[in-house]
Amino acid sequence: MSAAPSADFLAALHEYQPLVRRVCRLYCQDADDRQDLFQEIVLQLWRAWPRYVPQPDAKLSTWLYRIALNVAISNLRQRTRRPASVGLEDEAARYLAQPTEGSAYEPEETAALYTAIGRLSDVDKAFVLLYLEDRPYEEMADILGITQNNVRVKMHRVQEKLRKLLVPH
Repeated sequence: MSAAPSADFLAALHEYQPLVRRVCRLYCQDADDRQDLFQEIVLQLWRAWPRYVPQPDAKLSTWLYRIALNVAISNLRQRTRRPASVGLEDEAARYLAQPTEGSAYEPEETAALYTAIGRLSDVDKAFVLLYLEDRPYEEMADILGITQNNVRVKMHRVQEKLRKLLVPH
């Protein structure tokens, strides 16, 4: 891996860095963990870049999402295998209630939504992320490797889970 990243790779990374950072934000509450995940995603993108072949009917963002989500989910699974600290959920909830990077204010509703999303499975989080990114079901299906009908069904189920999590007890 002594070769320097190509100009095309660096341009794509620059353009889609916010997308990668949103994936990291959704899958990691701790800033250091987010940065580690970001670096791991970039490394995997760089390794895969030579094999990327642009397709007329596929977007670069679809390819990037697929890799970013796979790395994030793998990373999450590795972290959940480690023994959890006592009070980690409380710490995560406090963190999510704080303003996000680059914003001076995060309303309570947004904090509650992030807390609810944090309680979803790793696959359900991927659906939410793609939905919040306004990705069409066709692109979601390509990214997740399932049919559009399956995307619709799973999206409906995820929305129901979120509604239940957001209802005050």
